[in-house]
Amino acid sequence: MASAHKPRLAVVTPFLDPSHGTERIVCEWIEQLAEKFEIHVYSQDVRGCDRSKFTWHRIPKLPGPHLLNYLWWFGANHAWRWFDKTFRGRHYDLLFSPGINCADADVVSVHIVFAEYAQKNAEKLRLTGHALREWPRMIHRKIYYKLIISLERRIYTRPDTALVLVARKTSEQLARFYGRNDAFPVVYAGIDLEKFNAEKRARLRAEARKELGLADDAFAALLIGNDWRNKGVPALLDALALLRDRQIHALIVSREDSAAVRAMARKRNLEGRVQVLPPRLDVEFYYAAADAYAGPSLEDSFSMPVAEAMACGLPVIASEAAGVSEIISDGVDGLILQNPADAKALAASVRRICDDAELRAGLGARASRMAQQYTWERSGREMSAILDEALQRKMRHAGEPLAQKSDAA
Repeated sequence: MASAHKPRLAVVTPFLDPSHGTERIVCEWIEQLAEKFEIHVYSQDVRGCDRSKFTWHRIPKLPGPHLLNYLWWFGANHAWRWFDKTFRGRHYDLLFSPGINCADADVVSVHIVFAEYAQKNAEKLRLTGHALREWPRMIHRKIYYKLIISLERRIYTRPDTALVLVARKTSEQLARFYGRNDAFPVVYAGIDLEKFNAEKRARLRAEARKELGLADDAFAALLIGNDWRNKGVPALLDALALLRDRQIHALIVSREDSAAVRAMARKRNLEGRVQVLPPRLDVEFYYAAADAYAGPSLEDSFSMPVAEAMACGLPVIASEAAGVSEIISDGVDGLILQNPADAKALAASVRRICDDAELRAGLGARASRMAQQYTWERSGREMSAILDEALQRKMRHAGEPLAQKSDAA
């Protein structure tokens, strides 16, 4: 499938599915890198990707708790690659992993630092104060976090492992927890500008609002994402409760169970003002229906929905804890929420955008122009340059030519 002159790149990732944030980035990178590299993906599942761009080496998934499957996955992908190398003569010039998936990656993209995440969520993981039936799930999570953190400590502290960040903010976390003070390269996610743009949003707007039952005078704030607690749904609902004098609605798009969010809305007397909606492939439909995007994430490596909303010309409110805030100038092409848990500050930002049509239009127009810079082609070029540098460094260190292609491949 590839030219004999292409270097071989192995990508080790548990699954590929563009409906998930990190996996979407990896899918797009593979698409952009396929012209330069012969790509082999070691994964348990692949969905929604162009399989013509790579060779998939499927690793079975172990049924049962996530922790057990992760342990199996971590060992199995090493075993599969060893078998391919030993018995099939398949050597790789470079090994790339998005996150902690193997111990021998040459390049790792860091989408989350689990040591930071676990520290922020330590209080939520205390067994005291929780019902006994919740203990197994919490103990499972605590063990999983400890395992990942121990692997982070082993892998992220290796000076010969090239780390690539998807946001600058991660560098401080790597320095604080693992003593890595390198000038890490940052590769921001891209945006599909053919799918997400202001013109398409305008065309879809009337139909989308009609389908969702939004009145002409209703103001709709959109939030897209799973793990709704981390995405800031409680803060958004609290903000809406502070804005009862305005016709402001929340559109919350998530694949998680909606019962908890609906219960929170009822508790705040927000019936009729909160819609919990399922994900859909044409997610631009939701951007078209909305008047603003509210993203009060407690922690987010980047937050692609905010960037997509910007491309669509929506005014956005982004959390400072999200990497996407690094491409936003506060008050110019978006509003930045310093404390994502501050419902009063979020309510004030929503009120500003709702009440000031000129501000709303200006933020949206400037956001759309800013988003034009962040294409997947740009992201792919930057990632390609990093892999090229890592490959040359590896070859210089080893004093060997690129891996020879075998007929078995």
